[in-house]
Amino acid sequence: MTAMADLETLLYDESDGVAWVTLNRPESLNAFDPVMQRELRELWSMLRTNDDVRCIVLTGAGDKAFCTGLDREGIGSFDDLPLGKLPGYNTPWDFDDPGRSVCPKTNQLWKPVIAAVNGMACGGAFYILGEVDFIIAADHATFFDPHVTYGMPAAFEPIFLLHKMPFQEVMRLSLLGAHERMSAERAREVGLVSEVAPAAELAARARWAAAAIADQPALAIQGTLRALWMGLEVSRRQALDHAFLFTNVGTDPASLAEGQERFTSGKRIEWRLR
Repeated sequence: MTAMADLETLLYDESDGVAWVTLNRPESLNAFDPVMQRELRELWSMLRTNDDVRCIVLTGAGDKAFCTGLDREGIGSFDDLPLGKLPGYNTPWDFDDPGRSVCPKTNQLWKPVIAAVNGMACGGAFYILGEVDFIIAADHATFFDPHVTYGMPAAFEPIFLLHKMPFQEVMRLSLLGAHERMSAERAREVGLVSEVAPAAELAARARWAAAAIADQPALAIQGTLRALWMGLEVSRRQALDHAFLFTNVGTDPASLAEGQERFTSGKRIEWRLR
């Protein structure tokens, strides 16, 4: 396990129940190389057992890109490859899916992850964005998937997006490749993004949301998270049948007492309107 101080491709900060994770390869537009894949996998695993962290904000270094997917510089040569065979693999059936490393839910991290998208998010970035819980984007952010333009089917990434955007929007983004970019405002209109902020306010907006989540009982938050993601995977009837389980497991005397004390204290939440 890499110590936080020894991270090569990530920046990490933790305070008041919130972990701030920054993809830190700005010279490569925060594309993930094998080192970043390993460090993200280890980080998600560490955060599972860190009870001090109740919410995570994930962003990218600089203002040009959140993440531009897999770093193609490290893929190798495509010359003289047999049909269907990828560089570095023995047969067409061999493939190490990068999503197994970079995705929080795939690595069993059931704590809220907010993405603060500052600039381009494209290609393999949708592995990550497909498994965060909601996205706040800077007003200059753009979203696109260039796979088909550069000779590969868009498969994994748009499948990750199908539960976040309407089918025709995912299809258009996938088929137009590098020829069209979706603006932050359009991404908000179709449901991919929950909020658009001026670039200078992006970090503050994400920090506010993360702090509000971290302030609430952790067990109730994680039960809510699991229930809603489960609801995406099964039928409505099955989800409702299992709702009692998540309610029962996610409710304990300490959480109820905390909530009741807050309710009866006379102090009301200073909410904001979105």
